[in-house]
Amino acid sequence: MTVRENTISILVNNKPDVLARIAGTFSGRGFNIESISANITRNPEITNIIITTIGDQETVIKLEKQLNKLVDVLEVRDLTDVSSAQREMILVRVKVIASDRDRFTQIVDTHSWKIVSTDADYCILEVTGDRQGIEDALAILETIGMEDFVRTGVVALKRCPPQQIG
Repeated sequence: MTVRENTISILVNNKPDVLARIAGTFSGRGFNIESISANITRNPEITNIIITTIGDQETVIKLEKQLNKLVDVLEVRDLTDVSSAQREMILVRVKVIASDRDRFTQIVDTHSWKIVSTDADYCILEVTGDRQGIEDALAILETIGMEDFVRTGVVALKRCPPQQIG
């Protein structure tokens, strides 16, 4: 079987210890959580947890079955092969030398990155995109003075079937 990155969406009751039980299920199966994002849905009593992990399809299916057995888990969906929008965000602190400011601004504009804050020597950028876009941005930013960054987990939303749009 092919080992690859998998994106799993888990709808749960918004209660204490649910995330800990989910993390325990992953570690108990020998899975590492590559990224995690969790927040309430339109209904504040329900949380959507998006987890990416590396594994083969057979093992991910077993993991889904274990997750579905947990108290307070309402739904588990593997979004890996489903048509979905998946994005990440990074905030990046870059040292900007006055003599390079024009080149820096051109790079930011070319890639449609957003300047969140700036001062005389530093700039904080917001970059959003798919996993490969984030990796590409980090490679570019490394060459122009990136000092630090923080990265969100993947957020994903299943696309609606065509008959449900409109």
